Amino acid sequence: MALSFCGNDRDSNAYSVDNGVLDNGCFVDALNLVPHVFLLFITFPILFIGWGSQSSKVQIHHNTWLHFPGHNMRWILTFTLLFVHVCEIAEGIVSNTWMESNHLHLFMPAFMGFIAATTSVVYYHNIETANFPKLLLALFIYWILAFITKMIKLWKFAEASLGVQHLRFCITALLVVLYGLLMAVEINVIRVRKYVFFANPQRVKPPEDLQDLGVRFLQPFVNLLSKATYWWMNPLIIGAHKRPIELKKIGKLPIAMRALTNYLRLKDSYEEQRQNTEDPEKSPSIWKSMYRAFGGSILLSSTFRYMADLLGFAGPLCISGIVEHLHNSTEIDRTNKTGNMTFGVYFMSSTELLQNTSVLAVLLFLALVLQRTFLQASYYVTIETGINLRGALLAMIYNKILRLSTSNMSMGEMTLGQINNLVAIETNQLMWFLFLCPNLWAMPVQIIMGVILLYYLLGNSALIGAGVILLLAPVQYLIATKLADIQKSTLDYSTDRLKKTTEILKGIKLLKLYAWENIFCDRVEETRGKELTSLKTFALHTSMSIFMNAAIPIAAVLATFVTHAYIEEDRLSPAKAFASLALFHILVTPLFLLSTVVRFAVKALVSVQKLSEFLQSDEIGDDSWRNGDMCMSLEVGKKYKYQGDTKAINRKGRYRMDNYEQPVRRQLRPSETEDVAVQVNDGFFTWGSNLSTLSDINIRIPTGQLTMIVGQVGCGKSSLLLAMLGEMQTISGKVYWSNKNRYSVAYATQKSWLLNATVEENITFGSPFNKQRYKAVIDACSLQPDIDLLPFGDQTEIGERGINLSGGQRQRICVARALYQNTNIVFLDDPFSALDIHLSDHLMQEGILKFLQDDKRTVVLVTHKLQYLIHADWIIAMKDGSVLREGTLKDIQTHDVELYEHWKTLMNRQDQELEKDTDLESQTTLERKTLRRAFYSREAKNHVDDEDEEEEVEEEDDDNMSTTTSRRSKIPWKMCCCYLSSGGFLMVFLMVSSKLAKHSVMVAIDYWLAAWTSSNPHNQSFVNSSFNHTLNDDATQIAEHRSYVPVFIILCAAAIALCLITSLTVEFLGVAAATNLHHNLLNKIIHAPIRFFDVTPLGQILNRFSADTNIIDQHIPPTLESLTRSTLLCLSAIGVIAFVTPAFLIALVPLAVAFYFIQKYFRVASKDLQELDDSTQLPLLCHFSETAEGLTTIRAFRHEARFKQRMLELTDTNNTAYLFLSAANRWLEVRTDYLGAVIVLTAAVAAIWSTSPSGLVGLGLTYALTLTNYLNWVVRNLADLEVQMAAVKKVNSFLSTESENYEGSMDVSQVPEDWPQHGEITIHDLCVRYDSMLKPVLKHVNAHINPGQKVGICGRTGSGKSSLSLAFFNMVDVFEGKIVIDGIDICKLPLQTLRSRLSIILQDPVLFSGSIRLNLDPERTCTDDRLWEALEIAQLKNMVKALPGGLDAVVTEGGENFSVGQRQLFCLARAFVRKSSILIMDEATASIDMATENILQKVVMTAFADRTVVTIAHLVSSILEAEQVLVFSSGILVENDSAINLLAQEDSLFGILVRTHK
Repeated sequence: MALSFCGNDRDSNAYSVDNGVLDNGCFVDALNLVPHVFLLFITFPILFIGWGSQSSKVQIHHNTWLHFPGHNMRWILTFTLLFVHVCEIAEGIVSNTWMESNHLHLFMPAFMGFIAATTSVVYYHNIETANFPKLLLALFIYWILAFITKMIKLWKFAEASLGVQHLRFCITALLVVLYGLLMAVEINVIRVRKYVFFANPQRVKPPEDLQDLGVRFLQPFVNLLSKATYWWMNPLIIGAHKRPIELKKIGKLPIAMRALTNYLRLKDSYEEQRQNTEDPEKSPSIWKSMYRAFGGSILLSSTFRYMADLLGFAGPLCISGIVEHLHNSTEIDRTNKTGNMTFGVYFMSSTELLQNTSVLAVLLFLALVLQRTFLQASYYVTIETGINLRGALLAMIYNKILRLSTSNMSMGEMTLGQINNLVAIETNQLMWFLFLCPNLWAMPVQIIMGVILLYYLLGNSALIGAGVILLLAPVQYLIATKLADIQKSTLDYSTDRLKKTTEILKGIKLLKLYAWENIFCDRVEETRGKELTSLKTFALHTSMSIFMNAAIPIAAVLATFVTHAYIEEDRLSPAKAFASLALFHILVTPLFLLSTVVRFAVKALVSVQKLSEFLQSDEIGDDSWRNGDMCMSLEVGKKYKYQGDTKAINRKGRYRMDNYEQPVRRQLRPSETEDVAVQVNDGFFTWGSNLSTLSDINIRIPTGQLTMIVGQVGCGKSSLLLAMLGEMQTISGKVYWSNKNRYSVAYATQKSWLLNATVEENITFGSPFNKQRYKAVIDACSLQPDIDLLPFGDQTEIGERGINLSGGQRQRICVARALYQNTNIVFLDDPFSALDIHLSDHLMQEGILKFLQDDKRTVVLVTHKLQYLIHADWIIAMKDGSVLREGTLKDIQTHDVELYEHWKTLMNRQDQELEKDTDLESQTTLERKTLRRAFYSREAKNHVDDEDEEEEVEEEDDDNMSTTTSRRSKIPWKMCCCYLSSGGFLMVFLMVSSKLAKHSVMVAIDYWLAAWTSSNPHNQSFVNSSFNHTLNDDATQIAEHRSYVPVFIILCAAAIALCLITSLTVEFLGVAAATNLHHNLLNKIIHAPIRFFDVTPLGQILNRFSADTNIIDQHIPPTLESLTRSTLLCLSAIGVIAFVTPAFLIALVPLAVAFYFIQKYFRVASKDLQELDDSTQLPLLCHFSETAEGLTTIRAFRHEARFKQRMLELTDTNNTAYLFLSAANRWLEVRTDYLGAVIVLTAAVAAIWSTSPSGLVGLGLTYALTLTNYLNWVVRNLADLEVQMAAVKKVNSFLSTESENYEGSMDVSQVPEDWPQHGEITIHDLCVRYDSMLKPVLKHVNAHINPGQKVGICGRTGSGKSSLSLAFFNMVDVFEGKIVIDGIDICKLPLQTLRSRLSIILQDPVLFSGSIRLNLDPERTCTDDRLWEALEIAQLKNMVKALPGGLDAVVTEGGENFSVGQRQLFCLARAFVRKSSILIMDEATASIDMATENILQKVVMTAFADRTVVTIAHLVSSILEAEQVLVFSSGILVENDSAINLLAQEDSLFGILVRTHK
């Protein structure tokens, strides 16, 4: 057939214009070409010139997306226009097939129109980014021309009385409307921007966010196409391949998404409700405020969701159409078509078009693309809203925390745990609820639609299938709720296990020295056993849930098709069968998700309840006084009607009288107000209960003077400070602050509070850094020596996540903070409590008397150290919550002799302590020593430290990009193998084989269905079957039809059984792997040499037991399950399509390449963004808990604003990371979904061209449709698994640790039962080092100790004393020489034997939580009498008897319920219980007071009279009676003689040590 524009049919007069030019249809079509050609001619040169010059144009940031008005409208209209053009082309081509010869004019103009529309939008985008509106005129003219030409066409159609029943008429009408609307959009741009026809065009600036170079999240600013496909993410995701994504790269959030903006939105709607309610008691509803602030976005998202769901049903319907018309469309019957000829061409109806399979294939493709785009848009909008809501809630909670009344915190109404839960759990629950909430109303609609369509396809039997699904849905819900409960109990067990593990790790040295590590290891294993039982139940329920998920659709399909075979008259056609199969697949998802959504909705209700309770809790009073209002009446007491606590007043009346006795002194001072910094009149203060804690307070704090507050423990000294700061509730009375005292008060609390920041930031606390002042403060607090020990000096991170400092060091930093602040008033609450005497003196002299008094600052000091009273300018003595005396020391001496005398006796006592303190090596030196030990050992390890550091270093060294790239995109196969092998090969084999079997059976079911439905190609109904069939034939046909049923039932049953088996095997494989990995990890770590614990930070080891174990326990199994399932589904789908239409394989190659690159880029970027999200979350949570702990300090300093700012920054950073992560997920899903759509299109086209039977075509298309759902899951799961495998890798890195050599070269049977009998020790040429890489700490030591001797070992710090004690237990590397005890070389002994036969008392007492019995004798080998005897020797018997439970009395974690002295005595008792002939005491008296030490010395002399005792001494004085003294100096034994002889020698080192310490 020749091509011609107007066609050359035999009888046509295509080119005649006899009736008038416009009456020739072909001419009108030609006229329609004009505008399109015009546009192409004008725009192409402009675009090329534009693109050519774009490189020279300086790229403004992000091409400044300046949107012309009506921007989105224009994009939507253009997309609709493109779709209508596609329909027009299809209609033209299909109509053309009815004609004798080709009529190009039927589809050529439509095709040009499509190209012109595409060009118009590209052109517009370029003009817009270049901000050159004048060029829009070309488009304006195009719209007008197109509108006119289409109008003419429509008018001619109407004249020829063509109507809505003809498709071409409808299309033309639509085009007229669209061109009209586009014209209107263009006129609007002219109206607003005035770029033409107006004298002064409007100048426009880009939005504020785009002027800020830091904003990198561009979703709100890009055009519609980029918004829908996340095109703007490309540079970020592809760039991640070369260089990891850092925080800098993701920049800041746009203003509309920042926490502050959203907080204001939420707060306004919250407060608005508060104002509008009549009932002031009723709390505003958070739900309402959330709806008011974020309702719009939720509605938008739901709209998208509905559109996506409705488009989702296009898939099954198109499939049914394609299969049905596959072989009918070949015959074209031209006979009866002539009636529809107008203008010499054929006009068709829409139903005829939809019977064309190629048209349906294209429609299916477009529907899929649109459906997926809408779905991702809906997800994105909900996630963005959810993130905005979370930011707003966090800011709301934080503001509330800053205003919480202190009594709430201290009286335990609001614990830190609750606040942390609010922040970490409740806000996230609400965010997740928002993510899922469109499902709540979208799903019911989807289910109803699905059931209606099924009914339309299959009749009554469809209802049976739907019934099966609906009946099993509640079971899903039950399983889901059960899962949540089990997870809770698992959590409890794992917390318990972690506590025990932490204890073991903290006391590991003691456990090894006593050879108890296995006993304690078993305690952990026992808890782990319970946790695993719980995990198994969890696994069982999870696998049930997965099983239900997979089995429900199979059961539904089975029920439906079997009943259909028996009930319905019609035979089941392939078209209907596969359409309904696809519908069942669609139905299952909402039903499965519904249970999850409902569960989240329930959780969200609970969370909102908790939140509103929190937001309603009491707040602190307004403190107008800080702003300089001289008088501040704290009348917050409206809540507390003061009930006249008469008893209290009468009892305290006497003191009141005292106050009036001495008014004389007051008059001597000049004008009151100037001289008083703070004054309290008749103050009654409370901590929230109606009983006043402080009553009848009348005090004055003189300006520029040092005021001290003294009194017994618990008499209200700290409360008085807080009352002045406005933290307590006032029942009556007033607090006055003088005007010139600026509103900030430097305040150091009793319990030190540090930020997670560097030492310097903790001290400057937001004030500008002044070097001189900083230096002075550090010296005053004698922090320099401590700072020198830290690895990075004062830039070292301290606080919860940083380095742990001791109590004294923490307290000195807090005092330094108060000193450094430039405030007029300084409140110090017992700053000496954790300091030893030297430091206290230094701080008092240098810090308080010199540094603060020189500045003439007003100082209020609470203290117990009465010897400092002589320095005070003003003294306030407290007793039982009221003021006992106020005045100078002289006043008190004259007026209250009794009190003064009492103080004097106390002072003497303190002076004695002082003497005792000086001859001790001070506590501070001890603290510094522990700090130094921690770091020395760490530095040695530094090059082996930090699990992944070596890797990163390697990566940085490789400048050669390609190596790092391949590194980052590799999947950790090795770790996967390691994980699977931990699960056991049997389980792995079971899992793999059952998975393969299951998927094969699933394919078999569908194949059987195809065979069954295709068995009889003529779908006549049995009733009106052709007359020549006998009834007998009918019966055989029915029988044949039903003969397929049994096999179908068997296959379905097999599939359901296999579903159960696979879901169980995967979950239990996970449990087995978790069991083995944890067991091996625990054993490896507990048996590691002591050196390992010196060099590996405790936090790092604990992380393996907490976070990493949790991932291995709970996260890897479901990911693995999902990954294998989706991968196998995709593979079976591709296999089926290839089987049906082998031609598909050709198209598969480019698709596979595209898929490979998408997943490769995405995995790398996703991993980075995930890490950013995790790493930005921790500081946020820490900031909240920090603030809640340090409330009083923050408020006293008035730093609320700074902390709020910090919180907003942290929230925004975390939200940015999370937003980018979810945008990256959308990026991936859009791409894989489009790939899926292309696969469906290619499969459909291949099927249409092939000659396969219709049943198989249906099978192939149904599978292609499921493929789109699973492609992105494959990638997402791969990315997740990769992140989770890092946990296996970290655990694995610890599994390669060397264990101690427990065996020894001697057999246990060769060691005598009672060895060591005498306790004779010979040290022969001993050399010891901690590690083969380090220098020796003891060099060639020779000594001999006789049985029963008392030996002292001394030397300066670091001389190797403690190393010798460790050498006795073979804890360190003895690489030369030997120690022989009672004739046996200890290095040959099995470790367990050696360590269980010696006793040691360590420097820091370690107790474990449990009972006293457990602490003395965990092996349970001794009788009670023996234990009591040991306690009696250690002077503890009476105390333990008094405890409830006696020997079974509870010991809390770390022995916190006993004093340090008592703990040391318990350790002594522990050494007695084990009756060994050798006792080693390692600086055991360092942390106890005089009295306890005397007891110890006495006991050792009596109870150990016949045993060998080796004492390693801090205080040389404690070994002056020793029969033999070994003096060490830097690892060498320098002196070895009795103490008396050594003292007699003039220049002996021992003598020098004794003299310096005396």
